[in-house]
Amino acid sequence: MENEVIEFDIGLGGGRVGGGDEDGVDIEHPVDDEEIVDTPPGGGLGSGEMYIPEGDLDLEPYEGMEFESEEAAKAFYNSYARRVGFSTRVSSSRRSRRDGAIIQRSFVCAKEGFRNLNEKRTKDREIKRPRTITRVGCKASLSVKIQDSGKWVVSGFTKEHNHELVPPDKVHCLRSHRQISGPAKTLIDTLQAAGMGPRRIMSALIKEYGGISKVGFTEVDCRNYMRNNRQRSLEGDIQLLLDYLRQMHAENPSFVYAVQGDDDQSLSNVFWADPKSRMNYTYFGDTVTFDTTYRSNRYRLPFAPFTGVNHHGQPVLFGCAFLINESESSFIWLFKTWLMAMSGRPPVSITTDHDAVIGSAISQVFPETRHRFCKWHIFKKCQEKLSHVFLRHPTFEADFHKCVNLTDSTDEFESCWLSLVDKYDLRDHEWLQSIYSARRQWVPVYLRDAFFAEMSITQRSDSMNSYFDGYVNASTTLGQFFKLYEKALESRNEKEVKADYDTMNTSPVLRTPSPMEKQASELYTRKLFVRFQEELVGTLTFMASKADDDGETTTYHVAKFGEDHKSYYVKFNVLEMRATCSCQMFEFSGLLCRHVLAVFRVTNVLTLPSHYILKRWTRNAKSSVILEERASDILSSYLESHTVRYNTLRHEAFKFADVGAKSVETHNVALSSLQEAAKKVAVAAKTEGRFDMANGHIRGESTSDGCRAYYVSGEHQGSLGQNLSEDDLDRKIRELTEELDCANRRCEVYRANLLSVLKDIDEHKQQLSVKVQNVKLSMKDSF
Repeated sequence: MENEVIEFDIGLGGGRVGGGDEDGVDIEHPVDDEEIVDTPPGGGLGSGEMYIPEGDLDLEPYEGMEFESEEAAKAFYNSYARRVGFSTRVSSSRRSRRDGAIIQRSFVCAKEGFRNLNEKRTKDREIKRPRTITRVGCKASLSVKIQDSGKWVVSGFTKEHNHELVPPDKVHCLRSHRQISGPAKTLIDTLQAAGMGPRRIMSALIKEYGGISKVGFTEVDCRNYMRNNRQRSLEGDIQLLLDYLRQMHAENPSFVYAVQGDDDQSLSNVFWADPKSRMNYTYFGDTVTFDTTYRSNRYRLPFAPFTGVNHHGQPVLFGCAFLINESESSFIWLFKTWLMAMSGRPPVSITTDHDAVIGSAISQVFPETRHRFCKWHIFKKCQEKLSHVFLRHPTFEADFHKCVNLTDSTDEFESCWLSLVDKYDLRDHEWLQSIYSARRQWVPVYLRDAFFAEMSITQRSDSMNSYFDGYVNASTTLGQFFKLYEKALESRNEKEVKADYDTMNTSPVLRTPSPMEKQASELYTRKLFVRFQEELVGTLTFMASKADDDGETTTYHVAKFGEDHKSYYVKFNVLEMRATCSCQMFEFSGLLCRHVLAVFRVTNVLTLPSHYILKRWTRNAKSSVILEERASDILSSYLESHTVRYNTLRHEAFKFADVGAKSVETHNVALSSLQEAAKKVAVAAKTEGRFDMANGHIRGESTSDGCRAYYVSGEHQGSLGQNLSEDDLDRKIRELTEELDCANRRCEVYRANLLSVLKDIDEHKQQLSVKVQNVKLSMKDSF
């Protein structure tokens, strides 16, 4: 077989080069070890032991073997390497001094040589994610050189390796053998257009080809191919986006957009926000979600909206971005640009996907903002990373959910987590350990003290992409995007208008005689009132008992009847009318929990204190009428002051009764003291409204409603007390008290009338807004 010519023209493309001859110039081809991503099992550091490949000798290279081209030689050696279990690369080549043509090639095992750790490129820059060392000095190689006939002949072949070879079922992981064939590309394109993600596409390919080893590439290769596909498809359409944004800005200067880099087709990232989005942020910008669902590669468009929650609990838009470059610097640019468009006011909290690059950018741009990872995405990723556990243990999902969502304290979560990983033998699972390390940013029990505008701590979060659900999907192209984007905005606006109309024009059914429920029904939007009503009615099954009292704050033990083992603790300061619960629902959602409301019930707090009514949840969340707020505050202050006085006396009376009832002697003393105190209170009640007139002069004027208005002048200080007898003083004081009561009644009437007028104005304004929107929608439908 010495002169046999092998026809093996498989087009793998030209490789990199190297070799040696008197008529040639040697060219070394350095390999960037950081690009080597395949570290096959058992392929550790080399040793003195030799590993000789086994297989059919007829399919093994030998010196003198001839090929039609260097590409054919490379393809044959790579095919041989696939059969026996190693990866190849081009090591060096030699060019002719006469015409510069390649005259010799050397192909080597990918583990040939050693990494040069002293290269300048590694000295001058920090390597954030150093890759595993894969080059161990293996000598296996194949050298070919060109003959005068134009054919290539094997001039050297080293068969032995100094490392273990990869078994057939793992060989597809080796870099030189990971290639996506033409038919596979066609199938990927078809499935991607249908909205399938890389994981499902790989499952389909594995079934189609009869096993992962026969597919010829990994899920990472599939993911990268899909991402490159998406970017190539955008390159031709990106001008459409810029034209659209320029047109919107020309029509309304309050529409803002920004381009990272040059404002042309070579851009990297784009951001925009319409005027309504910017206005919405002034009302509801306390908590924000940055949605990067597109990164799952199911979506053709790298579309990432900023969203929030309005006063009806509906998603609301704060701006959008197209992200082609996903480096940390690009995210920093995007967040800074968005913040500038939102008048420089950072949110209280922000929710994103679990990603280290995004997390680093947020910590730099929003250092004071509480950052949370989306729990829904982590649960989805858990199903992928632990699919074998889900299949083997049907109870794992319920246990995982219970550990994350139903633990009431950090200690309980830590204990439950340890039990979980021990029960299912997952202590060493790398991904599970990574999310445990980040638990303070996604497990609810660690996030209760921050506001996220969710109705409960343990509710299942929806997908962050809910704003554009039903409009932008996996098959949406950039050409289709703009119409769907505008339809989504119109639909969301229509739903908000409908919710406003229902809140203003229908009355909710009250389920209790509580003044607090009636107050809440007049303040909250319909959806928020229903949620509050659930908590209020829920108090009927809870018992609140005093557990501790330090003089300023009383601690109550609150538990469901018959469930004392699962209790909550509410600390209540009666003087300041402030209560905090161990469940921290108010801090998390902005609504009082049933535990605090149960304490309010037993302490006779009949109305909600104003500081527990967040304006962002009220029907007037977007109202600009300031006087209405002040009038409401005055009324609330009056109700609260009366409640504070009542609760203070009641609080002290309970303590007095506890001490007085300890013995007969203390009881008699306490009873005597109460009788004496009752007399003093009766005298004070009769003379209520008296004030010292010793240094003033009274003059009166008649008013239109028959009341007399008195004014105090300091011109004749001291004369009044000297000229009037005690009976005259008492008579004057009674007259003044009557006039004061009359003035108070008039003030209340004026205040109520003003409040009614302001409410009528605001409701009329909102009704006009509804009519305008309906007219706009009907006009669009007619066209």
